[in-house]
Amino acid sequence: MTAILSWNIQNGRGCDGVTDLARIARVARAMGESDVLCFQEIARNDPAFGNGADQVAELLGLFPGFQAIFGPALVRGERQYGNMLLSRLPLLQVYNHLLPHPAEGGIKHMQRQAIEAVVETKAGPLRVMTTHLEYYSGAHRAAQVARLRAIQEEAAANAASPAKVAPSPYDTVPRPSSLVLCGELNLLPDDAVYAQLFQAPLVDAWRSTRPGEPDPPTTGLHDRVQWPKGGHCRDYFALTPDVARRIASIDMDAATDASDHQPLRLELSAPR
Repeated sequence: MTAILSWNIQNGRGCDGVTDLARIARVARAMGESDVLCFQEIARNDPAFGNGADQVAELLGLFPGFQAIFGPALVRGERQYGNMLLSRLPLLQVYNHLLPHPAEGGIKHMQRQAIEAVVETKAGPLRVMTTHLEYYSGAHRAAQVARLRAIQEEAAANAASPAKVAPSPYDTVPRPSSLVLCGELNLLPDDAVYAQLFQAPLVDAWRSTRPGEPDPPTTGLHDRVQWPKGGHCRDYFALTPDVARRIASIDMDAATDASDHQPLRLELSAPR
């Protein structure tokens, strides 16, 4: 079994206004032991977020036995902001993808990033990617989804025709087409960009596992100040079909108010 958790932790700030990464760790563990943890909205040395702490170091300390990959979308000297992946599985290789950031006047937007890690599972290598797409701009989200799909197409093509060379910077390290993509994608289920993302070969893990059941409200369940519309879905697992066939369970913790988002946890069984 391989378990992956995805959660926008809002810099550890709960709906009570308290920043508490230890609480984040407790909630994550309460869902079950995970092999890979994908967190969005992580700050380093930024007085505006996370009390100015190095949240990468703090989270790594809360999860002994894990390796940490931090993917900063923004680097402004010591101030950094982005996504984080923690893995207790061996890391075979890592990619940091800056996503499109087209010019668009009159609207707030920021640089976005995706971490891609190839992890070694008992079932073989698996690509896990986590990201946080633009909130304010639909045009940005569409461009970012197009890039994510292009990355998948490239990985699948390279996996189908691997190069064969001697050990060197050109050596072939496993990078399969099998993909788990997760994070706050800022897509509503009826959004045209949702349909753009979830076309072959990617499938919505929740809908694949629970036919006829809508994606759960991962945002706004407890924080009605930032999200006056109430509960709705912005967070997803997107899988290639070979991975989707291995879903053992997918769950959401609807009770926690440790962030303005709810954590999602996916379990994959060994291939049949």
